Amino acid sequence: MIIARYLLETPLDPEKVAAMMAGEQSAGTFVRVPGETDELRKRHGARVQRLTIVGERDRPTLASAYLERQGASGPWRQAEVEIAYPEDNVGVNLPTLAAVVAGNLFDLGEVTALKLVDVTLRPEYRARYPLPAMGIDGTRRSLGVPDRPLFGTIIKPNIGMKPDEIAHLVQMLCEAGVDFIKDDEIVGNPVCAPVCERVDAVMKVVRQHRERTGKEVMVAFNITDELDAMRRHADHVLAQGGSCVMASLNWCGLSAIQALRQHTPLCLHGHRNGSGAFGRHPAHGIAFPAWQTLYRLSGADHLHVHGMDGKFADAIDEVAHAARRCLTSLGAEDDRVLPVFSSGQWAGTLGQTHSRIGGSTDFLFLAGGGILAHPDGPRAGVESLRAAWEAVSVGDDIARHAVRSPALARALDTFGGR
Repeated sequence: MIIARYLLETPLDPEKVAAMMAGEQSAGTFVRVPGETDELRKRHGARVQRLTIVGERDRPTLASAYLERQGASGPWRQAEVEIAYPEDNVGVNLPTLAAVVAGNLFDLGEVTALKLVDVTLRPEYRARYPLPAMGIDGTRRSLGVPDRPLFGTIIKPNIGMKPDEIAHLVQMLCEAGVDFIKDDEIVGNPVCAPVCERVDAVMKVVRQHRERTGKEVMVAFNITDELDAMRRHADHVLAQGGSCVMASLNWCGLSAIQALRQHTPLCLHGHRNGSGAFGRHPAHGIAFPAWQTLYRLSGADHLHVHGMDGKFADAIDEVAHAARRCLTSLGAEDDRVLPVFSSGQWAGTLGQTHSRIGGSTDFLFLAGGGILAHPDGPRAGVESLRAAWEAVSVGDDIARHAVRSPALARALDTFGGR
């Protein structure tokens, strides 16, 4: 069975509404129809496995014209609901899986708020979907970094540079010692820097750096587009010696990401931009644990989780929980994905990032301004991260450690009051 957990809000009997949800998303509708036999319901009907009342409100979170027509009034009770859906209703079909556990549920008139909290799968069912091509271990092997966090940055300014200007910046960042560089999410195939021209210019300097130093730098080229274009762009990145492509998951969609995974052996860097529209409200939408389960079934290797004390709205606990979920296998095989911390990150946020995910070093730490805006330049920005990690890894205070690292001291002076 596929288990979905929800937070439900309704002024009606929550048990009846939950049962209606299970029927709506499996074998039933609002009335019994011909052919809807007891045998069919037993075989294909979803069932409510658990319901717990957790609170109530004196007003609804969202309006419902349906309830207004019924003259329904409060209190609006909130309940945790767990529903089990038969796997055979879905088969191996990722968009349909999403339609089953979410679908029309958010629009039901009986509901004034609904949050899809999590989706849990049997290991045997998870194994029927693509695994990451590289995942955590493959990314580490590619970069030759076995035992510390991976440090990277983002091309800034976000957009407007020409391919040769981007290549110049990438060369500077390679020489500064980064492990990873990515395009911004708004840079797909702009007129100022078409993706193929960008790939050619950037990979030329990456290959030269590799040949000169033996050091691999992974570049995540943003190939977000319609599926055929993404396939072509991925092929071009591979032909130029690249190792990674990036896509905006929410706007490409589950089936396009799954098809891209099946097409290319490249590392697939999954950007979550837009996820706030689905999950930011505490009572309505799709929470990160459920969202990441679906996109991990598409075969992504890396997933963004935002950042500690960053520029986005997420609480530290939310960011930490998202990262820990990425580091938890969905099935029997190691299908963990690399959590990517970004947004307002710098040397000073590295310590709590490490501690809040249980001391794991399996994460990609992206510092845009934290590297590029360091007052002594990108090399010093990278040095500040390395020095901060030296302190964090032995339990030392980074401010005390900064006495021995001018780059870290300057980072603390520059970014510490933000």
